[in-house]
Amino acid sequence: MRMLNEALFHVLSFQAPRIEISDEKGQTLAEYGLIMAVIAVAVVVTAVTLFRGAIVTAFNSASSCLDGTC
Repeated sequence: MRMLNEALFHVLSFQAPRIEISDEKGQTLAEYGLIMAVIAVAVVVTAVTLFRGAIVTAFNSASSCLDGTC
């Protein structure tokens, strides 16, 4: 009966009833996304650090071929 009275009051006073939503699924998904982004950045930085020599050699070889000296 109380809910009916409140709804009637909101309708008669032209106020929208307040609806409270507590859905944390989106928040959890965002947190997992941030964790995955941090892990991805760490993996890329580690790979570049470990393979720095091979990457530099590959770029030097490619640039010398573009110069026509390969």
